[in-house]
Amino acid sequence: MFLAGEGARFEVLDPSDESVVAVLSGLSAGQVEAGISAARAAFDSGEWPHLPMAARAAVMTRFAASLEDRADRLKDLAIREAGCPVGSTVMGAQVQAPLRMAREIIDLILRLPEIEDNPLPLHERVNAHFAVQSVKRWSPIGVVAGISAYNVPFYTALWKVVPALMAGNTVILRPNPLTPLSALVFAEAAEEAGLPQGVFNLVIEAGVEGAQALTSDPRVDMVSFTGSSAVGVEVAKQAAATLKRLVLELGGKSAQIYLPDSVDRAAMAAMSVCTSHAGQGCVLGTRVFVPQESKAEVLEAMAKLLSGVKIGAASDPATQLGPVVSAAQRARCEHFVAAAVAGGGRVVCGGKRPDGLEKGYFFEPTVLDLPDNANPAAQEEIFGPVVSVIGYRDLDHAVEMANDSRFGLSGWVHGKDKVKALEVGLKIRSGAVNVNGALASSHASGGGIKMSGLGRERGVEGLREFQIMTTLNIGG
Repeated sequence: MFLAGEGARFEVLDPSDESVVAVLSGLSAGQVEAGISAARAAFDSGEWPHLPMAARAAVMTRFAASLEDRADRLKDLAIREAGCPVGSTVMGAQVQAPLRMAREIIDLILRLPEIEDNPLPLHERVNAHFAVQSVKRWSPIGVVAGISAYNVPFYTALWKVVPALMAGNTVILRPNPLTPLSALVFAEAAEEAGLPQGVFNLVIEAGVEGAQALTSDPRVDMVSFTGSSAVGVEVAKQAAATLKRLVLELGGKSAQIYLPDSVDRAAMAAMSVCTSHAGQGCVLGTRVFVPQESKAEVLEAMAKLLSGVKIGAASDPATQLGPVVSAAQRARCEHFVAAAVAGGGRVVCGGKRPDGLEKGYFFEPTVLDLPDNANPAAQEEIFGPVVSVIGYRDLDHAVEMANDSRFGLSGWVHGKDKVKALEVGLKIRSGAVNVNGALASSHASGGGIKMSGLGRERGVEGLREFQIMTTLNIGG
């Protein structure tokens, strides 16, 4: 059932030219309250949590098919509301990967046992007084609030909505106000697939009042949030009073360590970061560590490589670097470039708005030469096309600097000596470490440590986050 919003109206802007993509009416506080009530009632009194897993899978397969029918629309929205270049490799993460993963999630959960044996020793299973069987029983957690990010809005929402529903929970999705349009496809798919009333609910708003209600209301059992570390801290505070389960996939300041035998590859780090959705990716390796004696040649090669990057509208197939999502995000890039210079750094290339583009939230591909890892540009997540290069004395020094961060989401090691590269990778403290390669798979979980978050997404561990594990002891 679709309802007209009774809250504040707001515009969704195209980051490429600042034109209005859509004007939406957000939900009022009363409508958010009604959504929470509907989700709670659907879980407590409805059939969805009690359906056999195979029955839920049949509905969710129809749900996945409905999403697939909207692939072209999702691609258009990734361009128009998120500003992702049509020719970017990140477009795969915007549309194709999550659509594929929807069906993979269904298959993965179907293969997970709902009952598992606890490995009791024999003398605990049988004694003079009774015999006991002890098992783990996995069941839905309840009402799940999913709060998704703006950079890959469909992807980050899908990894909340589909596993939560498949596990038997009811869901309330609240997308980022900068990119809310792709979330509408979930509501359409829920209706087409025949999900019972109240099982899926969508909260669209211009502000944060609805999100705050979801993170604090005692009727919500779990919050899965993707976004900045600063907001993640606030989510945790709001959820603390009711001790909700939290999955927080937050910011990163990932290190890329290039061994001396692989310095020739380092220049591509700047290209890959800057042209990956204008650097708006939490796992991107924005801190590049190279041998001090090779730093000058790496900086020169990076500047040369980026000099020919095509900056332009996301809809142009020739565009390599599109806009950041908003004027505020562009201002953040400017702020940290200035802070880097004030801290002793140097702008090697870029560092400002490009000439000739009067409209749109564009920022040049930027390489910073930093004197050390303490520089603000090395310590804070910028979330733009900005790469920091830092020299190291030896590999122990590189690892020390890589770990000297309040973040711990991802890390990268590049080396032709695979044994040495792995040895370095094992020393990096991070939720994920990529040694000469990386992947994003339904079958491998990801998540952060320190200020990069709590819990896991994807993989068996990520799916189990949406379930309660009950220890069931049966004697006789």
